[in-house]
Amino acid sequence: MRLIVNGEPQDITAKTLSELLTLMEYEGEWLATAVNGELVHREDRVGHALHENDRIEVLTPMQGG
Repeated sequence: MRLIVNGEPQDITAKTLSELLTLMEYEGEWLATAVNGELVHREDRVGHALHENDRIEVLTPMQGG
């Protein structure tokens, strides 16, 4: 299925947001996720179904100085 992940078109086989994060190797407690501009809480990712052309944003903490 075609999804837009962090602004980049992707062909992904994931059916849920949780599966997408696993396939794309996003890990950690500090992820923030949104689908089509709506925040999706960590506990809701397993049941959050994805659909063709959904726009997913994944934010991770960055280290820097």
